[in-house]
Amino acid sequence: MRQITYAQAGNEALFEELRHDPKTLVLSTDAAPDLVEEFGEQRIRATPIAEAAVTGMAIGAAGSGYRPIVNWRIVTFSFVAMDQIVNQASKIHYMFGGQAKFPILFRATVGGGGKLAAQHSQSPYSMFMNLAGIKIILPSTPYDMKGLMKSAIRDDNPVISFESSRLMGFKGDVPDEEYTLPIGKADVKREGKDVTIVAIAWLVHEALAAAETLAQEGISVEVVDPRSLFPLDAETIRASVRKTGRLVIADEAGPTAGASAEIAALAVEDADTFASLKAPVKRVCALQVPIPYSPVLEDHVFPDRNRIADGVRAILG
Repeated sequence: MRQITYAQAGNEALFEELRHDPKTLVLSTDAAPDLVEEFGEQRIRATPIAEAAVTGMAIGAAGSGYRPIVNWRIVTFSFVAMDQIVNQASKIHYMFGGQAKFPILFRATVGGGGKLAAQHSQSPYSMFMNLAGIKIILPSTPYDMKGLMKSAIRDDNPVISFESSRLMGFKGDVPDEEYTLPIGKADVKREGKDVTIVAIAWLVHEALAAAETLAQEGISVEVVDPRSLFPLDAETIRASVRKTGRLVIADEAGPTAGASAEIAALAVEDADTFASLKAPVKRVCALQVPIPYSPVLEDHVFPDRNRIADGVRAILG
């Protein structure tokens, strides 16, 4: 099977879906020349740097029968459009009594690794998880990126695709034939029996590396990738924890009111899963601080394979 990068997989999904449905269009402050060349400036719109206006335009277009794709670029820029996201996109289908659909894909990069300081190194997806009415995907591989993005573009609900900036050049297997992946279905990236690691985005790969190290110590690790945060696949996560009896959650965001807290709650709120636990749930997250610009300090703030492995060792005693 051919290998392409995470970024290329997302681009392929765009091309295929723009060809699939002439009502699909792209709104971005940086219109890609290759998209413009094939689909023209009417469907690939270079917009002003005005995220609130662009987000509002997408909501109106979606309600008028189009499928807009909005590229916020770095997630920081989405904050300018919070009123449109929180009060309009997430609620408008409900407030219209279901009489109109609002299929919109919002794209944004998240995470550190680029030494871009506090404003451009954030992973604030839990802020959006709290909104009923918006689906959230967070792919960790090129295969997942393409399949989930195609599903997100075809979905009749607003969807946010949070894409790890660390993974843009990461290569992986992607089939030539068309495929989609269901939103809300987790993927077991590695089978194991002693401990479950639920890892998000870039940290899926760090968790897999930690699992290799721990295997040399006789510890069998199962790695689960949620792939989407809303809806969250509670059953796959709980089934894994019931099998292993232990849970470590790895998240590039801070721990307070984060996705890691929601995943931990899934484990302890279910009676059968709670009864299977042999140790407390362990979270391995970024420190709860603004992300430093200093490369050394940034590396200190974010979790990695070593901290994940230490978290596993801690709950194994």
